[in-house]
Amino acid sequence: MTASVSGPDLQNARPVGRFAPTPSGPLHFGSLLAALGSFLDTRSRGGQWKLRIDDLDTPRVVPGAIDTILRQLEACGLYWDDEPLRQSTRREAHDAALETLKARGLAYPCACSRRELRALGLPGPHGPIYPGTCREGLPEGRKPRAIRVRVPDRRVCVDDRLQGRYCQHLGQEIGDFIVLRADGIVAYQLATVVDDAFQGVTDVVRGFDLLDSTPRQRYLLECLDLPLPRWMHLPVILGPDGLKLAKQNRARPIPLEDPAPWMWAALHALGMDPPAALRTAPPETLLEWALPEWSAERLPRREGIPLPEGLAVTDMQAD
Repeated sequence: MTASVSGPDLQNARPVGRFAPTPSGPLHFGSLLAALGSFLDTRSRGGQWKLRIDDLDTPRVVPGAIDTILRQLEACGLYWDDEPLRQSTRREAHDAALETLKARGLAYPCACSRRELRALGLPGPHGPIYPGTCREGLPEGRKPRAIRVRVPDRRVCVDDRLQGRYCQHLGQEIGDFIVLRADGIVAYQLATVVDDAFQGVTDVVRGFDLLDSTPRQRYLLECLDLPLPRWMHLPVILGPDGLKLAKQNRARPIPLEDPAPWMWAALHALGMDPPAALRTAPPETLLEWALPEWSAERLPRREGIPLPEGLAVTDMQAD
């Protein structure tokens, strides 16, 4: 049995997009691509664009990063609607969602460690497949570490606006997945769907690397009776090492003083053809040109795209 997603609950709603960075450091060129794509997709249709700071994973939060991210977005002219939402303020809502899952018999405690799962040797395309060890109750003498959600024995599909239909058989490829981590932090998959619904998000536009999370999020939306957004996963920027551009491969932060060349290059990466004369134009001028020119049909339908030529966005380019 296959569950398909088209987002009927939100098809006729005014578009609401969002950008949800993790404050583990400043934004880089890959972050800009995702933010700009989401901004243009929403604002070109007269919608709202909201900002959420995904700061639940406290060990990864870098002091001062939130302020830097806000200033970088402002420098690029990417102004958001409403106050930024900090995910760390939403624990009561996340806990309520956990209780709903438990009350419906969909969540249960798990005593398994990552080491134990690796030792079982059940590799899947998205990491170790959980074999259901604790599904029918904790093994004798074991204490709960995390909470998992029961997945169905079927495929769950999403119809991505750019990448097309994407399916996962949750039972065979993922297994029951964690919604509350062993360290007490609510897992990304659950917090994301709860907070997107709270902000009224109709259109989730983000990087391709998150496409494989989407069937799990679609399933959680179903479990919690939350409305389904539309999804669109943009190609990610690949560093010189062929991996997704990130802080780990020395991505440079978006400059606060003159981000225009970065924005021009990001528009080009999004399949647009900004005039060469706008390469050094103020961000507001670039956005004024880009909004009426935006078209999701022009986006490259790929997993990743190379770094822009003639623009040093990572220290690896200088090696």
